[in-house]
Parts: sequence; C-alpha cells; structure tokens
Amino acid sequence: MIDWELKGVEFANCNCDYGCPCQFNALPTHGDCHSIAAYRVDEGHFGDVDISGLNAIGVYWWPEAIHFGNGRTLLIVDERASEAQRSALLSILNGEHTEPGKTIWNVIAATFSEVLPPEFRPIQVDIDVEARTGTVKVDDVIKMHGEPIRNPVTGEPYRARIDLPDGFEYTIAEMGSGSSTSTGPIPMTLENSYGQFAHLHLTNSGVVHP
Repeated sequence: MIDWELKGVEFANCNCDYGCPCQFNALPTHGDCHSIAAYRVDEGHFGDVDISGLNAIGVYWWPEAIHFGNGRTLLIVDERASEAQRSALLSILNGEHTEPGKTIWNVIAATFSEVLPPEFRPIQVDIDVEARTGTVKVDDVIKMHGEPIRNPVTGEPYRARIDLPDGFEYTIAEMGSGSSTSTGPIPMTLENSYGQFAHLHLTNSGVVHP
C-alpha cells in the first residue's frame, strides 16, 4: 500500500434537503442520490508524488440510496497535474491504497456499476468553509454555487454544522445551500439543495482528528 496524505477543502452539493439524511444513516430525501463534489488539495502527497495545489471533481449518481449500489461516477482532475499527479489523485479518489472502509472514496467505490473514463480539464475552485461559500467551474461542463442557508423570515444567513466524530470524510462540516449543473456524461441540475463545506485531512487510515 502506498502511503498518502491529503489536506484541503471540499464543497459538495447533492439533491437532498438541507442536512442530508445520508449523514444520519437514513434514506435520501427523494429516494435517489445525485451529487457533485469539488476538492481543493492544499497539501498532500501520494508516496513521493506531491499533489499540493491541485483540484478535482467527483460527479456521482445512484438510482436509489448509495448503499444499494448501481451507481455511476465521473472523476475530473486538474489539467495542470502531471501524469504522476493524475495517477495519484485518481488512486485516492477511487478509494485505492486505503484501509477498507476508512475514507468516503473507499466506501463509495464499492457502490459503482459504471466508472467512466476520467477527464482532465481546467478547474476553477473558490471555497470558503467558514463563510459557507463556494464557486466552482469546469469549462462549460460543471458549474457550482454555494452560499449560506438563509432564514426564511429575515433572510439572514443561518449557521448549522454536522459533527461526525467517527466519520470517514470529515470531522465537522458546515451546512449551506448549493446549486449546481453538470452537462457532461452524467447530467444533473441541483437547485437550492444540500450544500456541504468541510476541511479535509485524510490518510490511508481515514480522517486525521485534531
């Protein structure tokens, strides 16, 4: 197993209501799961390959709850990455070189019946976890916008967090509202649905706790 470590931030948007029942081991809001996740690697390595400063996108689709399987996935990796860096990021995001069940990517890897060929494109990522804001653009294929949840009466930003001490993705995630589109091989439109902003610190053995 190749030793790896990744520190960065994530903005994920799915079709569930705010809070996302999946975070509580419940069935998804609408019975299916469609999501896009953007990752910015601030520091990281895969063996002796430095992956710092690179971006990646995961586009995911399941016809029912994730654990029922039959999902489809497309990974998009920063075109700035070298061949070695591309291979490194794809290995991590495909759940490889990871202790079983220890990261989100390793867990969901077992649920896909179709893994599309990866794409390498320019990826623009702007994520502020504490502000619950995010803007992501990949050519004309992916667009993501994240903002705070708003109080329906006053319109003021509302803050809520999910704390998962034994989670396999993050320790604490800030909740927000996301709207995204994908026009690639896995098309989807998400509007004012579950948005998740989190700091990530993961290794082969899972989440690194402060």
